[in-house]
Amino acid sequence: MVQYTLAQSPEIILTIPGKDSAKARDKAMDQLMELMDAGKLPTELEEGFGPQQLIEVKESTVDTANNGEDAITQAVQLLSNLATLKLKVQESRTEALEIRKSVDVLFSDNSVTEEEITRLKEGFKVLKNFAQANLRYQEARTKAEQARQVLDQALKSPET
Repeated sequence: MVQYTLAQSPEIILTIPGKDSAKARDKAMDQLMELMDAGKLPTELEEGFGPQQLIEVKESTVDTANNGEDAITQAVQLLSNLATLKLKVQESRTEALEIRKSVDVLFSDNSVTEEEITRLKEGFKVLKNFAQANLRYQEARTKAEQARQVLDQALKSPET
C-alpha cells in the first residue's frame, strides 16, 4: 500500500494498493478527481496539477499523531502572531493616517516651513513602520485562515 497527500490539503489521504509508481500516482489522481467531482476536496487545485505533485506519505501512526500536534502548535503560533500584528497595526494606524494627510503638502503649490518638512520626514518612519506592519498583518491573516481550519478540525468532536 502507498499513500499520497496534497500540500494544499494534508488531511486528504489517498491510499493505493502496491508501491509508489507512475501507475499508482495515476490511480491516486483518479481518486483525487472523484473527490473534486463530489465536492469533497476543500482546496481548489491550480491548472496543471499533476501526479508528480502528490506527496507520498511514509509516516508511522506515532509520527502522524506528532505531526497533528505540531500542526496544532504551529496553528496557535500563527494565530498568536496575527493577534500581535493586529494590535501593532491598530496602534499605529491613526498616527500614520495623519502623517499621510501631511504628505499632500509636498504636492501643493503652498509654501511650507522647514519645521513642517522636518516633522514630515520624521513621520515617514511612522508611515514606513505602519505600512510594513500592515503588509505583515495581511500575509499573517492569510496564513492564519489555514491555521483556524487546522484548529477547527482538531476541535471537532468524534461524533460529528
